[in-house]
Amino acid sequence: MKQGKKREIISKMKSFPSMSGIAAKVLKLLDDPDAGAGQVEQLLKQDPSLTANLLKLTNSAYFGIPSKVGSVRHAIAMLGWKRLSKLVMAACVSAITDRQIPGYDLPPGVLWQHSVAVSVTAEGLMRELKIAESDEIFTAALLHDLGKLILGGFVEKDLEEIEKVAARGIPFQMAEQEVLGTDHAEIGALMLESWSFPPSLVAAVRWHHDPDSAPETSAMTDIVHVANVLCLMIGIGIGVEGLHYEPSVSATKRLGIKPTQLELIASQTLEWAKELADAV
Repeated sequence: MKQGKKREIISKMKSFPSMSGIAAKVLKLLDDPDAGAGQVEQLLKQDPSLTANLLKLTNSAYFGIPSKVGSVRHAIAMLGWKRLSKLVMAACVSAITDRQIPGYDLPPGVLWQHSVAVSVTAEGLMRELKIAESDEIFTAALLHDLGKLILGGFVEKDLEEIEKVAARGIPFQMAEQEVLGTDHAEIGALMLESWSFPPSLVAAVRWHHDPDSAPETSAMTDIVHVANVLCLMIGIGIGVEGLHYEPSVSATKRLGIKPTQLELIASQTLEWAKELADAV
């Protein structure tokens, strides 16, 4: 029964639209050291909604830019090449996650707000722990809940049974696994794998709820896990899953995080989320 449901879920996943062609070209161009701002601008002109999302993000209080940014060229000058690449990815994710997610009780915009909050929290953790900046960690954090877009309808159909299982005191994603034969972390990882994302990033998404079960431990997986739990604990992105999450003791030990550092990052996350609210 569960295997049949899982096959149906994976079948639906295969028909899910991937990132827009323009967005993919822009991200590839941003990886080219010989590319210029004019080339990026010309590409983005072909996707007005992506450009609008990008400029809305750029003008959010989180980035602290004193003057309003009205063009992609201006955004590149103010933010720099690497940050622009991250914001293009965030704008792409906004286009597919800024909707109501059935089954998870997430109103429009909440999944995207949670995804961005987890990304900036992951960056905060990297700074606090003096870990070298990683574009992959930002992207993994941004995409960690992508599987909910596919699984939401299936969760909605079996929500009563999933909630009965969760009522035994187990995490919601484990209840998903028991009832549906899979969970949103696994489905998200399979989606990213099919889009040819790096294996380390795919693994971080796959194990973001349970880093201790990963075949290999990694700082990326641990940071995405801790960032996600911190955001859930302070109420950013809470839906039907509730507040039944705590960071893995093993993951925090591997990263060398002290309780005072978690408290600091949590308080900063609240401020970052408030500053990003105008971009949602």
